[in-house]
Amino acid sequence: MPEKTGAGNRRAYHHGDLRHAVLTAALDVIASEGPDAVSLRDLARRAGVSHAAPAHHFGDRTGLLTSIATDGFEMLAGALAEADGLRDAGVRYVRFATAHPAHFQVMFSPQLLRAQDLELVTAKALATQRLQVALSEIPEAGRGSDEGLARMAAWSLAHGFATLLLGHNLDDALAGRAPEDAFAELAGMLFHS
Repeated sequence: MPEKTGAGNRRAYHHGDLRHAVLTAALDVIASEGPDAVSLRDLARRAGVSHAAPAHHFGDRTGLLTSIATDGFEMLAGALAEADGLRDAGVRYVRFATAHPAHFQVMFSPQLLRAQDLELVTAKALATQRLQVALSEIPEAGRGSDEGLARMAAWSLAHGFATLLLGHNLDDALAGRAPEDAFAELAGMLFHS
């Protein structure tokens, strides 16, 4: 809450965690309106701070979206670290996407991000490495003759399923079935795991 200070009755705002408040507001906007609707000025208004305050933490809109993607890749890496095999990694990938849809949307929109940001590159590399560990466990019967294409197919399956799920394109097909269960069965069918 703004408070008066002694010198000339200036008003100073003391915010406990401005970075977190702006990120939370941005995630809300992305979830409801998409990343194109994100504006630092609007986020400042929502957080109750001056329009310049978010720029102090993120620089600009691209910096903010890069921070969101970095956080997302770090959370995804954490989720994949606990995976027990390929199928479980895919289920965790889908679970992450449904639990963090705004992060997921921004993470895979490179045109919105600073691709060379060191924190982003590091977080993305860790998530990719953990995903590669799971993908290396594709059963031989499900690999075919090209292991690289099999890994691409497995990631495409999880990512495509998650994307279709978030867009409500699978609502009728799932017919009340738990998405994670449907994905696990689908992965087993396609990769003989």
